[in-house]
Amino acid sequence: MNWNTIQNGWKEYEGDAKLQWSRLSPAQIKATQGQRQHLSARLQEVYAVSPQEAERQIADWQSRQMENPAPARKA
Repeated sequence: MNWNTIQNGWKEYEGDAKLQWSRLSPAQIKATQGQRQHLSARLQEVYAVSPQEAERQIADWQSRQMENPAPARKA
């Protein structure tokens, strides 16, 4: 799954992101608007990790989303 899919369906992925990164507030997660670079910046800030570690965590989380995709949006 590419990141555009996650970004475009961010509302469906926010809950899983909150479970993964519980130190981020719901407002912080929502404020990223699914933009990978914003999520990375928040992880670096809140978890005090390097840019490389933040990217590793995001990539791991992204790969798990392929296994459990978010439910389809209702039209």
